[in-house]
Amino acid sequence: MTSQYWLLKTEPNEFSIDDLKAKGSNGEPWDGIRNYQARNFMREMAMGDTVLIYHSACAVPAIVGEGKIIKTAYDDHFALDPKSKYFDEKSSADKNRWSLVDVAFVEKWQKPVPLSTIKTVKALSEMKLVKQSRLSVSPVTADEYEVLITLK
Repeated sequence: MTSQYWLLKTEPNEFSIDDLKAKGSNGEPWDGIRNYQARNFMREMAMGDTVLIYHSACAVPAIVGEGKIIKTAYDDHFALDPKSKYFDEKSSADKNRWSLVDVAFVEKWQKPVPLSTIKTVKALSEMKLVKQSRLSVSPVTADEYEVLITLK
């Protein structure tokens, strides 16, 4: 089976590519996803899939590096913890509505690829990042990935 590509958005002041790098090979659970479409995409991820890390809600939103999936979707335990900012009162141990995947650092790009650049590239005009800009997890086609890595 061929590897899939995904884009994961994060706010760098909350969790940046450098934070992911600091976690080492153990990676980090990708938490805080509370959108059903984004959750469903996470549930499609497979071991070894490539993820593009995108910094959002910052001065220059951009793809800043790559990670990989090291653990596929599992129940989001934060949804069950009343002390967590990601607590979901409608979730239960029997019916947890949310999922996590674990992501490990692969590479920080020397040259980030800003959204402003992505929007000017015709081959990327159908990318979910462009079409559904608020979605925090989205698929990236192999062709889009190949174009993006030429821009880094």
